[in-house]
Amino acid sequence: MAFDIDMIKAVYERYPERIAAARKIVNKPLTLSEKILYTHLWDGAADTEFKRGGSYVDFAPDRVAMQDATAQMALLQFMQAGKSKVSVPSTAHCDHLIQAKIGADKDLQESLNKNHEVFNFLSSVCDKYGIGFWKPGAGIIHQVVLENYAFPGGMMIGTDSHTVNAGGLGMVAIGVGGADAVDVMAGMPWELKFPKLIGIKLTGKLSGWTASKDVILKVAGILTVKGGTGCIVEYFGEGAKSLSATGKGTICNMGAEIGATTSTFGYDDSMRRYLTATGRADVVELADKVAEHLTGDAEVYAEPEKYFDQVIEINLSELMPHVNGPFTPDLATPIDKLGEVAKKNGWPLDIEWGLIGSCTNSSYEDLTRAASIAKQAVDKKLKTVSELGINPGSEQVRFTAERDGLLGVFEDLDATIFTNACGPCIGQWDRAGADKQEKNTIIHSFNRNFSKRADGNPNTHAFVTSPELVAAMAIAGRLDFNPLTDTLTNADGEEIKLDPPTGIELPEKGFDVEDNGYQEPAKDGSGINVVVNPDSDRLQLLTPFEPWNGENITGMKLLIKAFGKCTTDHISMAGPWLRYRGHLDNISNNCLIGAVNAYGKATNSVVNQLTGEKGEVPATGRAYKAAGIQSIVVGDHNYGEGSSREHAAMEPRFLGVIAVIVKSFARIHETNLKKQGMLGLTFATEADYDKIKEDDTFNLTDLNEFAPDKQLTLEVEHKDGSKDQIKLNHTYNAQQIEWFRAGSALNLIRRKANA
Repeated sequence: MAFDIDMIKAVYERYPERIAAARKIVNKPLTLSEKILYTHLWDGAADTEFKRGGSYVDFAPDRVAMQDATAQMALLQFMQAGKSKVSVPSTAHCDHLIQAKIGADKDLQESLNKNHEVFNFLSSVCDKYGIGFWKPGAGIIHQVVLENYAFPGGMMIGTDSHTVNAGGLGMVAIGVGGADAVDVMAGMPWELKFPKLIGIKLTGKLSGWTASKDVILKVAGILTVKGGTGCIVEYFGEGAKSLSATGKGTICNMGAEIGATTSTFGYDDSMRRYLTATGRADVVELADKVAEHLTGDAEVYAEPEKYFDQVIEINLSELMPHVNGPFTPDLATPIDKLGEVAKKNGWPLDIEWGLIGSCTNSSYEDLTRAASIAKQAVDKKLKTVSELGINPGSEQVRFTAERDGLLGVFEDLDATIFTNACGPCIGQWDRAGADKQEKNTIIHSFNRNFSKRADGNPNTHAFVTSPELVAAMAIAGRLDFNPLTDTLTNADGEEIKLDPPTGIELPEKGFDVEDNGYQEPAKDGSGINVVVNPDSDRLQLLTPFEPWNGENITGMKLLIKAFGKCTTDHISMAGPWLRYRGHLDNISNNCLIGAVNAYGKATNSVVNQLTGEKGEVPATGRAYKAAGIQSIVVGDHNYGEGSSREHAAMEPRFLGVIAVIVKSFARIHETNLKKQGMLGLTFATEADYDKIKEDDTFNLTDLNEFAPDKQLTLEVEHKDGSKDQIKLNHTYNAQQIEWFRAGSALNLIRRKANA
């Protein structure tokens, strides 16, 4: 039986009535995305039509998922909310704090030794508040959610940007910051601007070397890293139905890389097969009763231009395998052009590592397709030129893959089998030689490839592709190798051409596992005490942020003016810093140390206006804070792109930053700033970014009139005595302004709980 089957039954029981209400209000055929959104309104059945990209709407998600790095801060905040138990089914998954180095068993034990304090904290908090706990080694959150919790037509939020993976089973699953998760776990409505809709029609059928991954790599090339911002991407068409559920999950997963709110597919036979294979035939039985509501209306898919804000069509039969990168996941290159482009750009052609896994591509089917290439190499007397690493997505996948001989095939090629965890994908990789910062190339099946992300080396050129192409190119060891046309020389001097991959959608003998790593919470957690050592350097109870006094804020200084791409990795790095995700003071020492300063183009070097000397960004922020001076951060386009980590908002807030002013925001980061009681503002005139000088002083002269749809004015006092008046836009509604007034959204929740 599926987890939370009674909740799923209740969701489906209300579908017909709520869909009928939405049809009456909207008065037109409905997309799948609209059906799920209108069915999950906080106030029940729809009585008004919402404006896409305009209306702020309160929703009631069905469940919450958290990974260990973000769960620490989310649960530290929840502990302040005054609740005895979570209000919706919730889970925490230990997948981020396991570093890849030697191999699965030793790496897992090393993580248990180093992180026992954090794991024990998470276990006890989950036990106390009724939260399901998935132990270290159980698997990557998104693969575990797909195997156990995702269900067609549901809505969930998760404290990781790749929560969107659950769209592979027809959910609207959205990545959020921890404060949003706290709202939902505390029984509060969850607010989201009603998304715009992008429809992607898939025709034809995949074949040969082309994989599901290539669909999203192609889409990323079309839409870029910000083209999906504020949108749900809905895939449909006969091509969509031909894909496996895990293949759909791969596509939805990397929707985070185009900035999409989420992506999803309609309920179909591939989902039925996957649900049944993972022990959830009871969900299929329930879903089949409302199947017409779990996909878009036929009229929508027949004439999509009438119902979507943008439509893209991709013929899977003509789609070429792609390799995206380096340094950004939207730089898409077809495999037949890669060698030429690489040589033209001076990218290192020798591939040092090939990495298969991550939440994006670690399913059983993914492993079978890659293993089919690995087996050919063994049988045809080829060896891998590059080193090869494998991260299974879950203990269920790992156990089944080992039973069926898949892992043995990789080991025959001297591959390293890492723990069922994120590992190199999120910077948890102790890569030998990375500290030398030599220029090199790696290729992986992950989702992101920002500078320094995998191994901390800014000169590692990381490329994203499908698992089978990773295997082939790791065997060849060259970026200019095209397995569709090129040959390799084997140990006998023969020219060998690899055959296209073959995959098995679901294990013929079924999935199997001895211990899936799940810990059920206590039935009554009232007697459980959660203890945080005041001397710990890993965990720290939170002190509420100060509320706004209602007056204009003047005398602010510039902490940093970020130049170019500034992702959440630049604002709050992962890797070794993950150890401090539960200690706000300590982790604030990585605040913006990866951002490039517009003045001098260096990282972690800014001028302290109190001393005139250059210093590290966090130290400078602390100096301003100690002097009672608030500061601002200025940034470029799509500021805060990447992970959902709210630390990228909490750290500047902790260091005294009150406003972040940019050309444009990534969705999750803008929300996180609002939740933490900060001002997330955009230049009304983008060119005003250039007016900001290193030694300016800043005054918000009309903040006392802060109101929805009303611009704010930033007075910029230059060193020479001249001034500029800069108009700033914002997207705050009345509720969000109350968060700012209270000092944070959490302060408001706690105040209401204590009223």
